[in-house]
Amino acid sequence: MRTRSTSSTTVNPNFEECLEGQYLFEATQLLIDREKHLFGEITEADAIKAHEEAVKKLAADYEALEKRIEQTVQQSLSLSSEETVPALTSAVKAINLEEEQDQLWKQRCQTPPAWRPKKWKEHHDKVLHELVYSRLENPSSPTGDQVNQSPIRADIQSMGRQLKEDLQWVVEVVKNCYPPEMDICNFYARQYHQTFSARLRKIADFVLDDKDCSFLLRWVKEFYPGILEKPELASNINTKALGNLLPDELLKPLEEQYLSKQQSDLMIYIGRVLDEAKKEWDQGKEPTRDDGCYVSPVAYDVIQFINGIVTSAHITVRDPHKAQKITSNLTDFMQRYQNFHEDIIKQNKPHSKAFIKANLSCVKQFRDFLVDRDLFPEDVRENCLRGLTEMKQSAHTYLLTPVHKILKPHYKKVGTSDWLKKNTFEKLLNSTEEELQELQGLTQSCHQELIGQLQQEMTVEYVRRLLKGEVKLKDKDRQLMAYMTVKENAERLHNLFARMGSKQDWLKEILTKIAEVLKLQDIPAIQMQIVSVGSAYPDLSEKHVSALLKLKTNLSKADRKIVKTTLSDTLKESRADPGTRTFFSKVEVR
Repeated sequence: MRTRSTSSTTVNPNFEECLEGQYLFEATQLLIDREKHLFGEITEADAIKAHEEAVKKLAADYEALEKRIEQTVQQSLSLSSEETVPALTSAVKAINLEEEQDQLWKQRCQTPPAWRPKKWKEHHDKVLHELVYSRLENPSSPTGDQVNQSPIRADIQSMGRQLKEDLQWVVEVVKNCYPPEMDICNFYARQYHQTFSARLRKIADFVLDDKDCSFLLRWVKEFYPGILEKPELASNINTKALGNLLPDELLKPLEEQYLSKQQSDLMIYIGRVLDEAKKEWDQGKEPTRDDGCYVSPVAYDVIQFINGIVTSAHITVRDPHKAQKITSNLTDFMQRYQNFHEDIIKQNKPHSKAFIKANLSCVKQFRDFLVDRDLFPEDVRENCLRGLTEMKQSAHTYLLTPVHKILKPHYKKVGTSDWLKKNTFEKLLNSTEEELQELQGLTQSCHQELIGQLQQEMTVEYVRRLLKGEVKLKDKDRQLMAYMTVKENAERLHNLFARMGSKQDWLKEILTKIAEVLKLQDIPAIQMQIVSVGSAYPDLSEKHVSALLKLKTNLSKADRKIVKTTLSDTLKESRADPGTRTFFSKVEVR
């Protein structure tokens, strides 16, 4: 506070000058000093005799000071920091000084002045409450992006923006004007929270259209918490103590309406994606190629919609399980997609194979998405995965059936006398390599799966033909010849498919193990080899073993029974690992 200087003395400002200069704390001190003089150190009888004009003047000055302090508090959020900080700091100190004076008068046994207790702290709180209400009731002018908004959305947006700006001002400027024990940041936060909550409750009571409902919900669950989570606010405000803006009985219907709309929008959007694919199919257009591979936008576009809408809803409702409700009808879409897929196969048009190859890529993308992302109810995930598995299987069957048809004449030679005498397997390999060229146009992972499937089916057919027993291996020499033939066939088949990208190395091992059985002569050795095969592939049955051993016509029925009994005992003692591959169950033996 500045002082006035004369040539001989220094004079402190009087009350009017303090009031005019916004030195409200000093003005309060002056009034309290006058109050003490008039009421302090004298008896009650003397107080009555005090000069009435001085008492009236003091009462009037208190009233003027109170108005000035109230005005200063009311301007806490609207002036510049240079204007706000000195005056508000002084006003707050004055309020606290008056609170102390109220307490001192309570402790005295004499009659207080008519203006005591002043309760300036209580009045201060009331003024701030009214200030906050006024600012949210009449927020500053809307921004440009509100021009096309509904009145409800514009109202919520304006209040929210005002709340954000004011709370930032409180923690950056106003806080510095108050002592820590007044906890002014939390006081303001409570006022804004309660006022904003009351306004939003009134809005939530209306029947809102979908856009207004979504906007309100996002403010309650997303934008408002996001404001309070900002570091500068979170470090000064106890956000947990504020609670929710809306009670559950108002929040729940809003969430249900919002999620229902998101679900409806999602099904419309992904339905359009599928409709566009059907349109391309109906027009006879071949799918586009990317780096030589047939591709379809169906999976990518649908995944983008699901990911975007469900992730956004998760942020809005702040509950992943509620957000999953949006995808609860995805099974219906997948069924439509599967029907479309099967229709392409059924019609078998010139561009069907290209479409199915493109679909296989989509199936892979969908499967990875369903497995990797937690955006679906479990039953929906399982149903969709089941449908995708069926689509992949039907696509493989559609693409591979013509291949097997071409290879059938060569399959018939396997397990015959010609198979041992001539190099008939060479023709099978050559035809297979030619047919593999027809399977080009798939993405790498899909191509690998498809030719892996073909390799497995060819191996199954090879073993089935062998076990038909057309060739008779009467002695050790013919059995050794059969061993070498099967072993060489296994190696060459493996090399062909490995060169084309297949990773099914285990199929070579099956043929090699079968070849070993053909070569062995001692019953104990044959027993051990059969046990080895049965342990690795528990779906090996006694029928398979019997058919294999019958090729070795020098084995007696009793010997075959011993070997089969050994296998049976082994399978009873061991439990199949759930992850164990199956093979022999696909090999039909009569």
